[in-house]
Amino acid sequence: MKYLTIIILALFLIPEAFSQNVHTQSNKAIKLYTEGMREYDFLNFNNAEKLFSAAISADDQFYESFLMLADLLSKQKRFSEAITNYRKAVKIDSLFYKPVFFNLATAEFKTGDYQNAMRHYKVYLDQKDMSDKNRKTAQLNILNCEFAINALKNPVPFNPESTGSGINTKDDEYWPSITADGSTLIFTRQEVPSDRSVPGMVQEDFYVSSFSENAWKMATNAGYPLNTRQNEGAQSLSSDGRYMYFTACDRPNGVGSCDIYFSSNADGKWSEPVNLKTPVNSRGWESQPSISADGRTLFFSSNRPGGFGGKDLWMSRMNETNSWSEPENLGNLINTEGDEMSPFIHFDGKTLFFSSDGHRGMGGFDIFRTTMNEDSTWAEPMNLGYPINTYNDETGLIISSDGAKAYFSSVRDARNGKDIFYFELYESARPDPVSYIKGKVYDRETGKQITADYELINLSSGNIALKNTTDRTGNFLVCIPSGFNYGLNVSKKGYLFYSESFLFEGQHPISEPFLKNINLSPVRVGEKMQLSNIFYEVDSWELKKESISELNNLAQLLDTNKDVTVEIGGYTDSTGSDEYNKTLSEKRALSVVNYLINKGIPASRLRYKGYGNADPVGDNITSEGRRLNRRTEAKIIDQKKIN
Repeated sequence: MKYLTIIILALFLIPEAFSQNVHTQSNKAIKLYTEGMREYDFLNFNNAEKLFSAAISADDQFYESFLMLADLLSKQKRFSEAITNYRKAVKIDSLFYKPVFFNLATAEFKTGDYQNAMRHYKVYLDQKDMSDKNRKTAQLNILNCEFAINALKNPVPFNPESTGSGINTKDDEYWPSITADGSTLIFTRQEVPSDRSVPGMVQEDFYVSSFSENAWKMATNAGYPLNTRQNEGAQSLSSDGRYMYFTACDRPNGVGSCDIYFSSNADGKWSEPVNLKTPVNSRGWESQPSISADGRTLFFSSNRPGGFGGKDLWMSRMNETNSWSEPENLGNLINTEGDEMSPFIHFDGKTLFFSSDGHRGMGGFDIFRTTMNEDSTWAEPMNLGYPINTYNDETGLIISSDGAKAYFSSVRDARNGKDIFYFELYESARPDPVSYIKGKVYDRETGKQITADYELINLSSGNIALKNTTDRTGNFLVCIPSGFNYGLNVSKKGYLFYSESFLFEGQHPISEPFLKNINLSPVRVGEKMQLSNIFYEVDSWELKKESISELNNLAQLLDTNKDVTVEIGGYTDSTGSDEYNKTLSEKRALSVVNYLINKGIPASRLRYKGYGNADPVGDNITSEGRRLNRRTEAKIIDQKKIN
């Protein structure tokens, strides 16, 4: 009996069926193989593996047992072992089952054996009557192999280091999220709860670590109600650490299988999470949110209808009523027929990192970088290269505000599971650097920290880039992307406002962070404030358009406090004669007064005076010192009680 017939070889187990004749004359081998197929059908892979191996021991030329054992190992992602068995099958009979070359090439591709994978994909494509799906996959993976071979020849700088024992344990740590100042890291830890005895049961919770004395401190559980007995993960922390968006699945009253939730932090305690509901969440799967530094744009991955593949990247914007808009698909330049996941929008608001298995890559999920153009379209995604990307899945990359340091999770030591690492991102892959202002607001008179409103204004466009309120003790953090001129305004009812300018237009500097103690003066006679965001044309009293926001804020302050009279004082640097400077500064002060009158402020409440170079606040030697001396101030000179 040269060949026996085994009908049990189900077609769905192997993409393209081969003849039902088998390569053995051993009844014992056939019996073991048949029992192995039964276990395989019921997904009892351990038993099936033992039975297929026993069948091979009974007949070491049993082609079908090698093939099914390789298929079983592939399903368990034990690709190296699968390759060994596929190759033994091919050695026994290379012509019997032509699709074996597709399976072999796929296993080789998934272990980074790109040369052999490409060769075997080409052998597969030379066959006739193969499935269209596998043919297309083979053609795409040949291109991926060519990319990977070239990437291996041209590695990018990559030297990962552990974030340390304060964060990493023998449990799995992943999905890092960091504040703009780099002081707080929140991540997901998967552990076996001490109060659960169910085998295999694990718990995903959020943990928080702070950075001080050049090290990450021992992480602590974020606690209830953020963490529950259900799993939480894939979080995105706001730039100031005061709120987060995260993913939770199968919760009561959820919209879909997995939804995006919101929670805020006050005095170190997280609030009860709120489901974002529709339109952000759908009946499908929404996960892995990333919130922009201004808190106005939310990126996430979803399999909702209207996409290009399995999972696509989408974004939703917060409108004027603080409601989320209908999500927009990021388009087919980013999204593919495959899956796009783990978006991270950098603090610069325009550089997006994400993972994809549909773009040219090393195999599995690779990490890509793209940038939003001025017209809101996206640039062609760039693969970050080898060895940042490998044949394994790479997901969950985040970048520090200065654009230089990247954080990610990886298995570097199987004994410790997944840990969080960081590395210096090479120059051409970095986003634009972002500085930040971190401050505290005080009452100048009492010295107490107070709650205040603050806004960051793009002086070039006049648009408000960010508007928010400090926490209850006056703390705030605001990112300042490079390349634009910005104005900061801090205000509170009953106080004069504080303003400061940051002139980055046309540059990409990353200076030291601005750490500010801001004192707000109460509205009363004798108090004054510097109007740092009022600008004039060179050697002129003509107001520049960048001054409009500050002038309007001043008009609003005077309209709210109708009992005060102010003097607008103009100052210059020491360039030019005293007489010239006094005249120029007076005309500049008058320009401000005229603007306020046009905004409806009575002329009777306005005075102006030019002080020239009197009372300098800078050194008049450096350009920065002279810039500080060229200023405009508003001083309350009268306050009448209004009935």
